[in-house]
Amino acid sequence: MKKATLYIIASLACVSILAVVLIKYKKNLYKENSSVYVLLPRKGVAATTEEWKNTRLKAAALLRSIAADANDKKSLISLAQLYIQEGRITGNYAYYDKAALKYAKDALKLEPDNFEASVTESVIYLSQHHFAEGLQTAKKILIKNPYSSYVYGLIVDGNVEMGYYDSAVSSAERMIDLRPDLRSYSRVSYLREIYGDYAGAIEAMKLAVDAGPPGDETTEWARIQLGHLYENTGDLQNAKMQYTIALNERPGYAYALAGFARLAVAQKDYKTAIKYYTDANTQVTDFSIQEGLSDAYRLASQPDKAATLENSIINEMNKEALSGNTDENIGHYVDRELAYAYLNIHDYNKALEHALLEYNRRPDNIDVNEAVAWVYYNRGEYDKALPYLKTALKTNSKNPTLLHRAQLIQSKSELARNN
Repeated sequence: MKKATLYIIASLACVSILAVVLIKYKKNLYKENSSVYVLLPRKGVAATTEEWKNTRLKAAALLRSIAADANDKKSLISLAQLYIQEGRITGNYAYYDKAALKYAKDALKLEPDNFEASVTESVIYLSQHHFAEGLQTAKKILIKNPYSSYVYGLIVDGNVEMGYYDSAVSSAERMIDLRPDLRSYSRVSYLREIYGDYAGAIEAMKLAVDAGPPGDETTEWARIQLGHLYENTGDLQNAKMQYTIALNERPGYAYALAGFARLAVAQKDYKTAIKYYTDANTQVTDFSIQEGLSDAYRLASQPDKAATLENSIINEMNKEALSGNTDENIGHYVDRELAYAYLNIHDYNKALEHALLEYNRRPDNIDVNEAVAWVYYNRGEYDKALPYLKTALKTNSKNPTLLHRAQLIQSKSELARNN
C-alpha cells in the first residue's frame, strides 16, 4: 500500500513538473512571438545623417502597418530586410539579426514558400555564421527560382565559408551571367583573391565599386575591400586613396577609419593608429576594430590598455558564442574569432578549444585551417600544425599573413625534426 501511495505521489510530482515546464515554454514562446523590435539609436556620425532620418520614418511606418494587420507579409519582410541593413551599418548584429529573423519567420508562417522571406532567412543564417544552414536554405530556394542572381550570391557565400571553393566558383559564374552588378563583381573579386589572383581581384572589385551609387553603404564597403586588396599587395598609396574617398562619400565610416589605422600601423605611427581605431570604435560595434585597437595599444607600449580591451572582447564574444550554441533559431558562432582573442592573452588551451570547435563545423575552409595551424604553432606543436596548414594553402592564396605564418610553421617544424 505504501509503495502504491509513493508511486502515485511521484507520478503526480512528475506531472506537476511537466506542467510547469510546459507553461513556462508556452510563456516564452508567446513572449518571443509577440515581441516588437524597434530601431535602436545609432552611434556617432551615422546618427546625424539624412539616411538615418529616412530609416526611422520607414521603420515606424512598417511597424504601424504590422500593428494594424499582423498578416501583412509585405511589411513583415520589408522590416526584416531593413533590420538586416541596419545591422550592417551599426554592427549590432546580435539585436538586428534576431529582430529580422522574427519578422521573416512571421512571414513564413503565413506563407511557408514565400521567396523573399526565405531569402531573408538565408541571409540571417549566413550573417550569424550558421553557414551550413544558410547554404542549405539558399539551395532550397534556388530549386524554386533558378534564375535569381541574388540567391546564387548566397550560395557563393555559403560555399566559400564551408570551404567548397569549386562550387563557389561555379555559382559565381552563373551569378554574373544572370546579373553583372556590385554583388556579383565583389564575389568574383573575393574568389580571385582566394585563388591568389590579386590583379584579377582588384580588377573585379573596381567594377563592383563603379556599379554602386557613391555613398551607399554597400558601395563604400566594396571600396574598403578594394583598399584592403591594395594593402595586401603593398600598394599603400592606392589603399589610402580608396579610404579617403570612402570617408568623403560616407563621413565617419568606421571601416574607412580602420583602414587609415592599419596604414598608420604599417608606418609604425601607433599614436595615429590608436586615434583612428578609437574613432572607428565610436561609430560601430565590431570586434575586428576593437582587436585592431588592442594590437595598436600593445605596439605603442600600452599593455594595460591592451589587456583591458582584450578581456572585454573575450567576455562579449563568449556571450555571442553562448547564444550560438544554445539558441537553435539564432545566435552568432564566433569560435574562430575567440581562438585569436585567446591567443592574444596567451591562453593557448582555450584558443585550441575554440579553433577546433570551428574546425568541426567547417573543416574545408582555408581560414579556419589557418587558425588551427596558428594555434598549434603558438603551442609549440609544429608537426600538428602542418596538416591544417596544407589545407589552408590548398587554393594557392597569396594572403601575406597566411604566407608569413606558413613560413614560420614550416621552418619551426623542420628545425624541431632535425633536432
